[in-house]
Amino acid sequence: MSTTTVFGSIDNHTKGGVEITGNEDAKDYLFSNMFEVAGNAEPWERIIVAKNLENTIECIRAEGDSPWYICAHDETALLMQGSMETHFIKPADDGIAPAEENEGSIKLAGQPKGQVMGHVKASRGHLTLLPSGAAYQFRAGELSVILLQTLLGDESIEKWAEICQN
Repeated sequence: MSTTTVFGSIDNHTKGGVEITGNEDAKDYLFSNMFEVAGNAEPWERIIVAKNLENTIECIRAEGDSPWYICAHDETALLMQGSMETHFIKPADDGIAPAEENEGSIKLAGQPKGQVMGHVKASRGHLTLLPSGAAYQFRAGELSVILLQTLLGDESIEKWAEICQN
């Protein structure tokens, strides 16, 4: 028996469903499809698709250059479709670093001043670490989809009524 791996995308995905294995009711479960969420999103919206207390997985439709962001804790970006670069700057001591108690990403007004730290090139399946205290910008040369692991913050968008199916 052979197995074929099928990769989804915004333009080509199969919606999943809930398969009940016990005496439970399917209406007690909700799910969403990251490609459908990204397909209906505006570029760079961070729509929460999974949440556990303050921890979130946010789906991002990546097109062109994102705003610059900074975060007081590590984040990770898993690229699910397309390709991108993530550029990093160690901000100069000008007060843009978020306080440690600040959770989630903070959008900056523009490119911060500071030391250029380099960039990471990623394609589908690559995971990029976004270190705490470093400013970062995503640059997508093609339509891409990112799953961002972070904490619930000001940039996090909850659209449960729009994205969830049961």
